[in-house]
Amino acid sequence: MKIRVLSGDDVAAVLSMKTAIDLMRDAFVQLSAGEAHVPLRTRIDAEKTGCGVLIMPGHLPNESSIGLKIVSIQDRNPARSLPTIQGLMIVINDDTGEPVAMMDAERLTAIRTGAASGLATDLLANADSSVAAIFGAGPQAETQLEAIAEVRNLDIAYVYSRPEDSAETFAEQMSARLGIRVVCAESPTELRNADIICTATTSIDPVFDANNVKPGAHINAIGSFSPDTIEIPHELVAGAIVVVDQRDACLQEAGELVQTIQAGLMQAGDVRAELGEIAAGRAKGRRSQTDITLFKSVGNAVQDVAAARFVFDSSVDQNLGTIVTL
Repeated sequence: MKIRVLSGDDVAAVLSMKTAIDLMRDAFVQLSAGEAHVPLRTRIDAEKTGCGVLIMPGHLPNESSIGLKIVSIQDRNPARSLPTIQGLMIVINDDTGEPVAMMDAERLTAIRTGAASGLATDLLANADSSVAAIFGAGPQAETQLEAIAEVRNLDIAYVYSRPEDSAETFAEQMSARLGIRVVCAESPTELRNADIICTATTSIDPVFDANNVKPGAHINAIGSFSPDTIEIPHELVAGAIVVVDQRDACLQEAGELVQTIQAGLMQAGDVRAELGEIAAGRAKGRRSQTDITLFKSVGNAVQDVAAARFVFDSSVDQNLGTIVTL
């Protein structure tokens, strides 16, 4: 058996953010239309070490691909000079059953997660949004900012992160990459200027005060993916127009929804729509310029399968990667 092995650099070389956003649009429309087969992911936790492993299978018949992602999350890794998120993605031909590609999942995950927020921002944020606030300074935060800059003309982005030197490095690098002002936030109240807020942290508690979010803001919350972690205050979730990547997954796994429902502040039926329903024009998100909209994502295998299939096809065309005989 021969398989094409692709590095994170190979993934980034062929998968631009603009292309990734387009891929996410199609993938989420298929998901919400029932055209994709995506079982709930399996999670394994090593309680003694704090490492968690997610196993995420998915099938997109329209892409003729089955995909399987195995990804680990270890919050302690930055102190070891290792990525918080590591893993691999396998692409399988859904006719022959051949595993045709194996690729770095860290870069793939960062790009496709950012792209989902880019799509949500395009569909939900006010058209004149120009100020962003980013919570976090890792690879996920980078692609969050890159994606919203792709769909809105940003004047400035504030970054909130601890330790402060990580925020300073993030601001310097992203300013140079995107050609916009990216500055370290000096006060929580600066959040009141933000039209678009992205949270990409490993926090188990809300990362900002609901009173600092202005009317009309749009929020992408992508950091928490288990019932016991939460980035957004309960009262803000309850008062926002909530859009999710997939209802069933978010109602089981997203701490923002699970905890807010348990607190009696909202019901499952208060979730306005899935992102794919809005992208397909089957549901409406924002009703007015003063609505606060919240896109809550726990990540979905259709994102990985769609992005990975594109990367594989492009790598064949461009002769990237290494062919390995197993």
